[in-house]
Amino acid sequence: GRRAELHKMAAAGAEAAAEEEKRLPEGDPESGGDSDDEGDSDSSGDGEDEEKENEAEIQRLEEQLSINAFDYNCHLDLIKLLRQEGELVRLRRARQKMSELFPLTEEIWLDWLKDEIKMASEISEREKVYELFERAVKDYICPEIWLEYAQYSIGGIGQEGGIEKVRTIFERALTAVGLHVTKGTALWEAYREFENAILETAQPAPGSIPSPEQQQVLCSQLERIHTLFRRQLGIPLLDMEASYAEYEEWSEEPIPETTIKNYKKALQQLEKCKPYEEALLGAETPKLAEYQAYIDFEMKAGDPARIQLIYERALAENCLVPDLWARYNQYLDRQLKVKELVLSAHDRAVRNCPWTVGLWIRYLLAMERHRVEHSSISETFEKALNAGFIQATDYVEIWQAYLDYLRRRVDFTQDSSKELEELRSAFARAVEYLKQEVEERFSESGDPSCTIMQNWARVEARLCNNMQKARELWDNIMTKGNAKYANMWLEYYNLERAHGDTQHCRKALHRAVQCTSDYPEHVCEVLLTLERIEGTLEDWDAAVQKTENRLARVNEQRAKAAEKEAALAKQEEERAEQRKQARAEKKASKKAKKTRIGDKRKADEDDEGEWGQEEELPSKRHRGEGDGVLPEEDMEVESELFGRSEKPDGPAIPKEKASTSRKDIPKVFHDSSKDKVTVFVSNLSYSMAEPEARLRELFGSCGEVVEIRAVFNNKGTFRGYCYVQFGEEEAARRALALDRTALEGRPVFVSPCVDKNKNPDFKVFRYSTTLEKHKLFISGLPFSCTKEELEEVCKAHGNVKDIRLVTNRAGKPKGLAYVEYEDEAQASQAVLKMDGLTLKDHVIKVMISNPPLRKLRPEPGVASLPPAPRHVYGARGKGRTQLSMMPRALQRQSNAVAKAENGMVQNSPAASSDPPAEPKKMSNADFAKMLLKK
Repeated sequence: GRRAELHKMAAAGAEAAAEEEKRLPEGDPESGGDSDDEGDSDSSGDGEDEEKENEAEIQRLEEQLSINAFDYNCHLDLIKLLRQEGELVRLRRARQKMSELFPLTEEIWLDWLKDEIKMASEISEREKVYELFERAVKDYICPEIWLEYAQYSIGGIGQEGGIEKVRTIFERALTAVGLHVTKGTALWEAYREFENAILETAQPAPGSIPSPEQQQVLCSQLERIHTLFRRQLGIPLLDMEASYAEYEEWSEEPIPETTIKNYKKALQQLEKCKPYEEALLGAETPKLAEYQAYIDFEMKAGDPARIQLIYERALAENCLVPDLWARYNQYLDRQLKVKELVLSAHDRAVRNCPWTVGLWIRYLLAMERHRVEHSSISETFEKALNAGFIQATDYVEIWQAYLDYLRRRVDFTQDSSKELEELRSAFARAVEYLKQEVEERFSESGDPSCTIMQNWARVEARLCNNMQKARELWDNIMTKGNAKYANMWLEYYNLERAHGDTQHCRKALHRAVQCTSDYPEHVCEVLLTLERIEGTLEDWDAAVQKTENRLARVNEQRAKAAEKEAALAKQEEERAEQRKQARAEKKASKKAKKTRIGDKRKADEDDEGEWGQEEELPSKRHRGEGDGVLPEEDMEVESELFGRSEKPDGPAIPKEKASTSRKDIPKVFHDSSKDKVTVFVSNLSYSMAEPEARLRELFGSCGEVVEIRAVFNNKGTFRGYCYVQFGEEEAARRALALDRTALEGRPVFVSPCVDKNKNPDFKVFRYSTTLEKHKLFISGLPFSCTKEELEEVCKAHGNVKDIRLVTNRAGKPKGLAYVEYEDEAQASQAVLKMDGLTLKDHVIKVMISNPPLRKLRPEPGVASLPPAPRHVYGARGKGRTQLSMMPRALQRQSNAVAKAENGMVQNSPAASSDPPAEPKKMSNADFAKMLLKK
């Protein structure tokens, strides 16, 4: 009877899988019967077209994966499409390939397992599902997968040893996730329900007396359930109070004092954990900071099982954070030291973050520490070489770690061995690999000082007593551009000193004296010291002569360089003095001009009326009936331009038009107290009509616009920038988000209103200037490439967060772009697959974003060389001839000409303080008369 009950439980487990299968859409047979023939033909035609499209897309995805097997999103799309089409065999193969390359998420595993469970009917097929579950629980710690595993195993309890197998799976699940504060309760309850079901089968039939054997089985099962309750109540889990109440109701005996004590202790522990669990519930993914705080809390408590669990929970949501993997692996290496656990964590780390060389190095060390077979370590190293590191130096580090491992395997007491030959061949392969593979990809070997060859030479000299090979290696090192460095020669000299002979030491130092260019004095001193201790008189004389000659040449070269530098500095000082004098003359001329204009304006105002008031001009100022004159200020500028004081004849300009001139608007000074509610807007078009209206329309959505102050020059021409004042600070902050918005074909620059004279350290540049491993820099793009087209190319390699096409001030593309991915893994993958890609007949270059250092302005009081003078060319640049088309008499006034940003030129009269030795300068009036005569 008990065996029959167990078979019923197995059938119930299988029935659950069958119910899941029934929920699959199988079509509605009745709907087809009621449709007419025409409807059937249309639907079948549409279905065939859709099937053809899906099949074409499947073939395209499979072809793309054959080219790039590491395209994560392509794997996901293929699996989704095959599952939709019901291609079970191809679906299984696609999932298998993806699982070999990447750890799969909880959702992918659950979909795969449910599909396999539906198809598993035979015992052999069930064993394959068990194997699949074993693979699934190794990728990440997922309570849902463990619960699914345990429930599926219940369906096999009818087989021999089925009950014990279910219990084993439940115990493993409790070990893995039973301490999970929020999700562990479900596993404990499922385990107890299973044991309660077993208890029901052990109960004797109603009215019968149980045999001693049945009574023993019954007591044993009751004790097993008691033990589960007590174990669960000793662990801090959510809803502990409900579990305790359930235990009180279920148990016929009083709860032991020990259990109550452990329960209260667990409640106290739960109260300490609740703030961290609540922080995780309220935080946004990936919750890295909250998990780190939780980890620190558990580390202080010191429970290894809980520390391991919180690390695993954090990694399930932050699997692409290399630092988190590194900290977890370091804890396992130093504290737990369990081989299977440690190696599994290292393997998962490099599968999640294959681009991080530090994780691979730790993996190799862990494998060596736990005495893994040499073939497995070598295989792991080969995988590391194909991981796609993003820096040339990463390959040097992984090679060095592997060579260190091979060196530790060699028994150097033997003259020759298989391990020694393998070490030498690995050194040779490393040097060739850096020269060929790495240098071809990064345009550098990553090892400019040849550290690997230096270590090889040390091994040959110190451990193999093979100085001849060491000297050959050092000769090769010096030919790679290292002969000019004193420290490289001294490193070789020290090796010769320790394991070679005096003759080769002397030879090395003589070559060093001849070749060193950075610190020749140091090398000369070492050579003289050697000859003082071990050399003959002839050796000493030769060394002294060689060092003196070399130092004399060095000093001569340094003196010439110093003279040249002094001459350049003097030239720069002269140029600076000339610029300073030119600025002083320009300032004086402007001041004189303002004084003359002020005198003229004052005389006019005295004639017109009181100061500050405008009166109607008398009729006697008109030359004739219907004629008029220019406004007084316009006449002043006109006469000054042509150098004539008399007022020219011309048509009358109405008084209303004169009053609307931009020059008649009083100058408004900037109020620095309102900087927090003001933004500075620049890079606007000079030809923009009514900039105030256009900008009010642009910034109206940000909040109340109090005032827009557009800046104009003396002629009333818009200068391309303005100040926008808002009613509150929040509106100004929202306005900053409109930076780079296109307006009349130009990107508008919106920045905070900050006085740089008072805040010299303020920087408007809002993009990062340091290495960003999740962002790509792309060059060589066609100018016609749009943001959408580039996104279409980039999203095949990961989730694109942002794309920024670089433009000039006029909004024209420069063929450059920055692409930001969600994480480093996707960016690294995109570099590997997109670099050298052809886009619209343009070969693009793709690299990790690492902008060069921006040139900073020198701080006040810090000496710096003034910039070299720039030649001013015309609009077309430097012409074929440099002949000036301006009269020589006017060229002398070039230093008094000020050119504004929009191209307006202001001519200032010659200053009266010019040196008397210069020829008489022509004024504007003289130049105008000369033109009029001709």
